[in-house]
Amino acid sequence: MNLFTRCTPEEAGIPSSSVLAMIKELQEHQVPMHSLLLARNGKLAFEGYYAPFGPGQLHRMFSISKSFTSLAIGLLERDGRISLDDPIINYFPEYVPEHPHPWLAGMTIRDMLRMQTCHSATTYKVNMKENWVESFFITPPSHPSGSFFLYDTSASHTLCALVEKLSGKPMLDYLKDTVLREIGFSEHSYFVKDPFGTSMGGSGMMAEPMDLVLVGMLLLNGGRTPDGRELLPEAYLRQACSLQSATAPGPSPEESCGYGYQFWRIGHNGFACYGMGGQYLICLPDQNLLCVTTADTQEFKGANQMIFNALYRHILPSLSSTPLPRDEESCRRLSEARERLSLPVLGGALISPAADKVQGVHYRMDQSPDVFGECYITFDSDHTGGELWYTLNGKWVSLSFGLGSLREGKFPGYDERCACCAAWLEPDLFYLHCQLIGECVGRVHFQIRFAENGIRVRLNKTEETYYNEYKGFLTGTAV
Repeated sequence: MNLFTRCTPEEAGIPSSSVLAMIKELQEHQVPMHSLLLARNGKLAFEGYYAPFGPGQLHRMFSISKSFTSLAIGLLERDGRISLDDPIINYFPEYVPEHPHPWLAGMTIRDMLRMQTCHSATTYKVNMKENWVESFFITPPSHPSGSFFLYDTSASHTLCALVEKLSGKPMLDYLKDTVLREIGFSEHSYFVKDPFGTSMGGSGMMAEPMDLVLVGMLLLNGGRTPDGRELLPEAYLRQACSLQSATAPGPSPEESCGYGYQFWRIGHNGFACYGMGGQYLICLPDQNLLCVTTADTQEFKGANQMIFNALYRHILPSLSSTPLPRDEESCRRLSEARERLSLPVLGGALISPAADKVQGVHYRMDQSPDVFGECYITFDSDHTGGELWYTLNGKWVSLSFGLGSLREGKFPGYDERCACCAAWLEPDLFYLHCQLIGECVGRVHFQIRFAENGIRVRLNKTEETYYNEYKGFLTGTAV
């Protein structure tokens, strides 16, 4: 079942003009949004997706995963399987050193939930080829647990491993069997696993934006369904969403309001689930309002705070405690704006005199790298797009791009969905921008400067973990 009904913004006490103003502000600041959903008083008031994203599609939620790990821990505590004050080493004797450091031995599940572990950074990132859970127990501690807030994704990952060890099933399956299926959470959702088979409880959830709305409604209702059935333990939720760790000074105003049990405190007496790149489930209990966003803000400094600012500036002041009269003109304009939502395309020229000169010209790189050892470009006859061909480990692969538009495809070597557009930044400088839209979220950039009988290439990427081969500078010669 679903916990909400659909309605117009006005029926939820939100002016359509305010939603439109929020959308326009984010566009004016060029915040690269993927979705925006607003719900209030148990009703979904707005649902918008930026093409090529759409309803029913899974999106990587990154650290929103941590909040789901917290919910699973709360269920284990409710059922008497654990106590939050249990030392974590009690559950993983196979990884604990023979003589564990006292700071490690004293670390509790509660310390991990509130990001007050004995580690100053995510332990498995030191060597991601070694067992990620084991790293949490064998990495030398830097300070006593329970002292300071330090963001540690390996703590969330280890808590997820605890859930899977005690439940005997993948953590999301455990949550679906106990809670999520009851509220209509998508069956095709899943968690990416680490190389050793543990769900990435700190960053691996693939889910629909609508799934976050469903969970947000449950959270705002104290873990209960509209008919009063308790699906999540209310006492645990009250602790999880309240202040447990001071986070000031944080990198932004919203990240300075404090932390609960894998939930962030935010302004206006709210709480939120955060995910890298602008994935948010924002809950404002005083207004019975929630906002869900997906995005890719990794290259845009300050863009995450811009999302909050737009919500606070346009939506909060306009809220009404009762339904509003329907504003036909604003509803029409909002509907039209929703239909036009799309990822931005590159600015720049769509045609260059150099295009005909370099069409199909084969270039070989002087460095002979495994990636981009050779390349050539072909353009459509109508100048609406083309293909970038290059060698990948000795095999020819290609990326299809639009000029003035996006073209969807699969990224070579990763089988990852992507959307690519290109433009001429200067008469001899061609730029292809590729947005990753699968399990990986980020961008890969190709800049190619054409010169007499040769090219210069710059490769760059913003994806967190992979695509590292797409970084650096190359020179090539026409052959």
